[in-house]
Amino acid sequence: MKIIILNEAKAPDPLNNVEKRCAVTPNSAQRLVKKGATLLLEAGAGQLSGYSDNEYEEAGVTVIDDVNDALSSADMLVAVNKPIDAQLALMKKEAIVVGHLDPFFQQPLIESLAEKGLTAISVEMIPRSSRAQKMDALSSQASLAGYVMVMQAANKLPSILPMMMTPSGTIKPAKVFIIGAGVAGLQAIATAKRLGANVLAYDTRPVVAEQVESLGGKFLKIDIGETGQTKDGYAKELTDEQKAKQQEAQRDAIADSDIVITTAQLFGRKPPVLISKDTLALMKPGSVVVDMAATSGGNVEGSVAGETVEVNGVTVIGNGYWSQFVAKAATDMYANNIYNLVDEFFDDETKSFGLNLEDDILAGCVITHDGKITNDMLNNAYKGA
Repeated sequence: MKIIILNEAKAPDPLNNVEKRCAVTPNSAQRLVKKGATLLLEAGAGQLSGYSDNEYEEAGVTVIDDVNDALSSADMLVAVNKPIDAQLALMKKEAIVVGHLDPFFQQPLIESLAEKGLTAISVEMIPRSSRAQKMDALSSQASLAGYVMVMQAANKLPSILPMMMTPSGTIKPAKVFIIGAGVAGLQAIATAKRLGANVLAYDTRPVVAEQVESLGGKFLKIDIGETGQTKDGYAKELTDEQKAKQQEAQRDAIADSDIVITTAQLFGRKPPVLISKDTLALMKPGSVVVDMAATSGGNVEGSVAGETVEVNGVTVIGNGYWSQFVAKAATDMYANNIYNLVDEFFDDETKSFGLNLEDDILAGCVITHDGKITNDMLNNAYKGA
């Protein structure tokens, strides 16, 4: 089984972001080589996450300069993001492509993968089940994002997070309000609490209140009627009336906060706008808001994808690419997710990836196979259902 790993730093994305992560580390690569896989890594792929080509070569990886020459013989192409169409065009039919493929918003790419006869594994579609936890890349990167967003907000806040008692007086702890208590939100709560802030959090799913409180945060209770979560643990979309009630109830908490972090993202849909410019105007000058969803539509009115801006005297951070700010940790976690995925389905006798589409994990994350888009949820989304 020949696996190719791309150097994704070569081509910046439309927001001019240079990918710093890599899909394997020397450690995860060595484990794959020991299983019998052949790994070819595009030169410099790990450099921005702290891993040299020499480290990969010592792990048994072949480092190549021109990945295009090897793509036609690859059994699997592993990436952090989506490969470019020119690379996919060089691959043989039935080869496997693995990465963050953003399938709900990349219909032409997914259709192209199907037309080329490639098998696509979208890591975003890995089910949130106990068995799949070790390969859940979406959660591992979101956890790092929660940490990074608090650190970025703390760096922009013209005060400190913990209470400080000095001979010249006492500085009160900062008030941090976190909207959304999923993986990223919970990590943000834990990080802000460890830094000494007073933390308040809200989520449309009352079931997470206990988790918030176990981390030392307080849970804001808002009665907006029936809410819940999907079978995969994602918050369900609210009605317009519920959104209005939610924003009204959150207004006082936002106005009273030094830092607000929004983490509300809906799986496969545009994120909801949670904070208006009018609400931002109620915050104290110098306050900081971090919009986790800025690059996919935004939770905050006035946030700009990929940038930090000032809106009504409030610093609004919409940088995105959160886990890349800690690229080594992000690479380590993602590489382990990829190793665990390959290891779970690796056939030791044939030294190949066993593509059992009856398996519940592969049934969820394999989205194209044998010339077709195989995921019903995607097919319905593309038809507008």
